[in-house]
Amino acid sequence: MAERQPKYKRVLLKLSGEALAGDKKMGLDIPVVTEICKSIKKCADAGVQIGIVVGGGNYWRGRSSESMDRVRADHIGMLATTMNALAVADVLEGLGCEVRVQTAIDMKQIAEPYIRQRAIRHFEKGRIVIFGCGTGSPFFSTDSAAALRAAEINADILLKATMVDGIYDKDPHKFEDAVKFDHLSHQEILVHSLKVMDSAAAAMCNENRTPILVFDLNRPDNIYDAVMGEQVGTVVS
Repeated sequence: MAERQPKYKRVLLKLSGEALAGDKKMGLDIPVVTEICKSIKKCADAGVQIGIVVGGGNYWRGRSSESMDRVRADHIGMLATTMNALAVADVLEGLGCEVRVQTAIDMKQIAEPYIRQRAIRHFEKGRIVIFGCGTGSPFFSTDSAAALRAAEINADILLKATMVDGIYDKDPHKFEDAVKFDHLSHQEILVHSLKVMDSAAAAMCNENRTPILVFDLNRPDNIYDAVMGEQVGTVVS
């Protein structure tokens, strides 16, 4: 039997900080991170070029710090994403992957600055690139960063790994009659205010015609199945 061929040549994978914490809810659960990274490695071994944007919610959630200046809170969140980026890079390197971390805020002692052409060159050389610090600006989420980087690197699709198996008309954890969608348009996401990502990120994907696949990361191999073109969640296009 012939080996499966990837459906996508270059992808942008959005990983939430919470996913990296596993059942611990805070910090890093290295066995969980390792399973996620094994699936990412399978994609890289299949020839897929992979960019990753990581969140920082396992360390810091700026929007819950109401007493703190919003800009400073968001800067702390950017540092949290960098810690996660370095941790994911370390696990991937331990599995034999070539990895580069790029940050939107200059941290040249520990990571490269984000330079689009350098990132693309890394992809062409088979390296995985992890983007830290979100967009580098306060008031923007890491979802917005994922939408922005996906557009900048000309990704074929934005893979949004979540804790549910797709997009529903309402929270499936709270409502038993929640209905799952197999396919939606970007406009439907915006018009119906479906809680897939923040509106700025959804609008950016719509404007740049970036497809989105929302899927469940509780099964890490869904990352690999997604790049192979299997129906593992909800497609937004």
